[in-house]
Amino acid sequence: MLKGKTILIVEDDPVFRTMIVGFLKSQGCLVREAEDGLIGLKALKDNIPDLLLCDLAMPVMTGMEFVEEVALQYPMIPVIVISGTGNMTDVAQALRLGVKDFLIKPIDNIMTLKSAIESVLKMQDSAKQQQQDFSQRWLVDGDDAGLVEEELQWHISELKNNPQAARELLIGLMPNLQSHYGRWKLSYRALQSAEMSPVIFDYIWLIDGQLAFYMVDTSSGGENSTATALLIRACFNDFLRRQGNYLSSVQHLVSQIELGLKYSGYATPVKGLFGVFNLAEKQLHLIAAGIGGHLKVGDQCATIVAGEWLGNEACNNPLVILPMSDNGGRLSLSDIQHANFSVNFETVT
Repeated sequence: MLKGKTILIVEDDPVFRTMIVGFLKSQGCLVREAEDGLIGLKALKDNIPDLLLCDLAMPVMTGMEFVEEVALQYPMIPVIVISGTGNMTDVAQALRLGVKDFLIKPIDNIMTLKSAIESVLKMQDSAKQQQQDFSQRWLVDGDDAGLVEEELQWHISELKNNPQAARELLIGLMPNLQSHYGRWKLSYRALQSAEMSPVIFDYIWLIDGQLAFYMVDTSSGGENSTATALLIRACFNDFLRRQGNYLSSVQHLVSQIELGLKYSGYATPVKGLFGVFNLAEKQLHLIAAGIGGHLKVGDQCATIVAGEWLGNEACNNPLVILPMSDNGGRLSLSDIQHANFSVNFETVT
């Protein structure tokens, strides 16, 4: 599978770089090298590779700065980071920038790198098949029947066995506390127990004045909660990208995410909530998937019933449509015992 693939390696350690180059050439790859991020960016202007390998600790510009530039200028290039640190803050930041895998130095078994590259390239090829159904694109053919998750190629067992590292990763993936779109502002407030796996939240501003978001209580998922949460995050973002950043149906989103959970081989049912705020119509469309809550709009308060958990046919839970005022409203969760979590939708002048 690697024969003929072009790979750019951005790595300042000449010994490690030479080792990786030699191995990849032995596999039939066409390899180019860069000793720092600035040279790497110049190399990308000359030719777009099939895949990019890079370090984080580099001179001239840091690996994270380099990855950020690649994400902005060349989002079509899949990136694998090979780093000397497994710091969860670095991992979370890399994943937010779209890195497909994160490997830790030293690489004791070079076949680990080969497997990671093959998985990422296979996923990349699969994503190019526009006629392929979203749920099918997550399945792997052959003996590895199961799920290849773009942002979870690495260390499922490590996350399971190290709850503190898993918690740091999940918290690190949380978005900015505030965000604006036109005259609308989103903010959220999370007071959470340091002893429990957190409630996570993510959102995307869409075209035509929509805000898509979800919440997941990872403490409800047992030992596979982190892996499940990362899968939900990847499914959520991937589905919206393939829809052209437009969401016509919350039910369809939930059903597709549940397909991903079903075929993963490791995911577990969890408590969640999914929604879309239509700014033009000032309506909130919600499907509660195990997490209920309250929406307060002015002096009015509407109750959202929790329903079946995500992974237990939550797509069949009723769609709740709630009106917002011109000033917005506050959505507060009610079915979690270890956290106080609320989301505010408001207008700014």
